Amino acid sequence: MTSGDIAWVLVSAALVLFMTPGLAFFYGGMDRNRNVLNMLMMNFYCLLIIPILWVVVGYSLAQVPFESNWLGNLDALMLKDIGISGEDGGHTLAVIAYLGMFAAITPALISGAVADRMKFSAWAIFVPVWSLLVYVPVFKWVFGGWLGQRGSLDFAGGTAIHVNAGIAALAAVLVLGKRKGWPQEGQPPHSMPLVMIGTGILWFGWFGFNAGSALMANGQAVQAFMNTFLAAAAGGLSWVMVEWLRDGHPTNLGAASGIVAGLVAITPAAGYVSGAAPIVIGLIAGIACCYAVKLKTRVGYDDALDVVGVHLVGGLVGSLLIGFFANPEFFEGSFMEGIFYGGSAKLLGEQLLANGAAMVWSFTITLGIMIALKKTIGVRVPEEAESTGLDISSHGETAYHSGALG
Repeated sequence: MTSGDIAWVLVSAALVLFMTPGLAFFYGGMDRNRNVLNMLMMNFYCLLIIPILWVVVGYSLAQVPFESNWLGNLDALMLKDIGISGEDGGHTLAVIAYLGMFAAITPALISGAVADRMKFSAWAIFVPVWSLLVYVPVFKWVFGGWLGQRGSLDFAGGTAIHVNAGIAALAAVLVLGKRKGWPQEGQPPHSMPLVMIGTGILWFGWFGFNAGSALMANGQAVQAFMNTFLAAAAGGLSWVMVEWLRDGHPTNLGAASGIVAGLVAITPAAGYVSGAAPIVIGLIAGIACCYAVKLKTRVGYDDALDVVGVHLVGGLVGSLLIGFFANPEFFEGSFMEGIFYGGSAKLLGEQLLANGAAMVWSFTITLGIMIALKKTIGVRVPEEAESTGLDISSHGETAYHSGALG
């Protein structure tokens, strides 16, 4: 890496860090006003605990040695022997910092599913345990491990982050149970301005998320940047159009959700597709996720802020479409061609295998973690606390004074 490459990775790391507060605003605005601070704290807690965990042991298990099939070792425990002297010049440390931002936001995604009813004490234990038992192994399998070695592609974390967190969210809410009064009582977002601010921050930070994953300031980073821009716009547009045709009016919430769906879907493909592909991926993701979020009321699982419908479904859409749109000639890569570029269905098969393996592992282990917490300290707040609001019962503070609410 040149000094310019290192500078780009550091800027990208800061952008990805900014995404977690953006996610907190996005989820916080969608939540009810009596629980907004609890949602912010659940997200910010990930920024408190995960960077330390990542440096102490997470990075070493997730990436050292890079070629290991299943899990790394403890050779880089506490960043042992990693410095800035010699030929490395800080390259490794910059990458570790960058990857640590991904490690922090991944469990934060799950917070939207368990909103309004999970004990903060249970969340405080769940986050580091889930990161070590679920995130770290899946990250290793996808980036350098057996799934990556077989030929599956995940440029910036569609499988390792969004599908992984999305299916974990489903397992968590199945153990946690439904919110009081759901689905009979309507629970609309309490602050759409907060949702839109959060969406803007997420879109801004996502350029570091995707373009930064090239780990160099090169042409692939530029293409990933453009793909991220186009897919988000297309996802928001298609979601809004579905609402307009189906419900008779477009909504700000639909635009925000569609933008995030497009961003999620392009994440695994950002460095492997070109031309009109990101627009098609975004359009498909917006439509698929718009309908997917309706499944929770039909099936009966209470995913409060649509983590399953957007992150699981969006991640799967983007990851599987790589099998059709991957363009190795354009990027001079060594990966397999997508079907639309003369390739066979082999790459699509590898994408199916990678996502299937990640989903089975994540769902099973997450279910085990939640059941263990339920049988020990409990995972759900008392009914009275749920009615009063988690801001007061869990944190002793409120987001708004009563006079400010009118």
